[in-house]
Amino acid sequence: MAYQAGGQRPAPRPVPASPEDQANLAYLRDYATLLEAVPFPSVVLDRRWDVVLSNNAFASLFGAVGPHPTAMPGQNFLRFVLFHPDAGSVLGEHESSWCLPMLAHFAAAVERYGHDHGLQAIRRDIAQDPIMEAAYRQGLPHWIRAMGERAVVHDGAVRSVVHPDPRWGATECRIVDETPRTLQEMGYTRLTLVLREARRDRSRARRTRLAGAHLRVVPAGEA
Repeated sequence: MAYQAGGQRPAPRPVPASPEDQANLAYLRDYATLLEAVPFPSVVLDRRWDVVLSNNAFASLFGAVGPHPTAMPGQNFLRFVLFHPDAGSVLGEHESSWCLPMLAHFAAAVERYGHDHGLQAIRRDIAQDPIMEAAYRQGLPHWIRAMGERAVVHDGAVRSVVHPDPRWGATECRIVDETPRTLQEMGYTRLTLVLREARRDRSRARRTRLAGAHLRVVPAGEA
């Protein structure tokens, strides 16, 4: 069972002092047991996209990705989507279905929690990556205008993935937001990727769409 307090901090967390924190930790321990019983990849994230809890199905989906110092999917999911070179090998239609919606959520989080040091660190990393900076400043507003606000909503979205297990292979998943009130009050979000059985007639071209020299939504002259 993957159980992290997010980022590089140790897991599980040290025993907190206050009764409220003790109760929250007990809840998370029981919730981890519930999460592990789910057959589909499921993850609990904080507002920085640090992974608080995840199940073995989530770890299996990303089991073939290579190591990375800051962008492993079991540590920070946003960093994985944006910066890991293997992200496009697991997340199909990586740019339009994963990268841009995540950037949109990040922009909203920065607007709401601009003082957060973890979000500021991610923003600095985006600024240091010319491709991501162009996507954030030019591509994202253009994409939202073209696709509409609904396109940035995770809950209910159907997105492509490539599972290393051949029983799933190149398939689709529906993202379901299953955040109960208690997790919401802690500032956490739970997302489950409900995998669909692979369709054998799906085009090979849809299996993996890696980002190229620049994000396609960003005109080459602006990247």
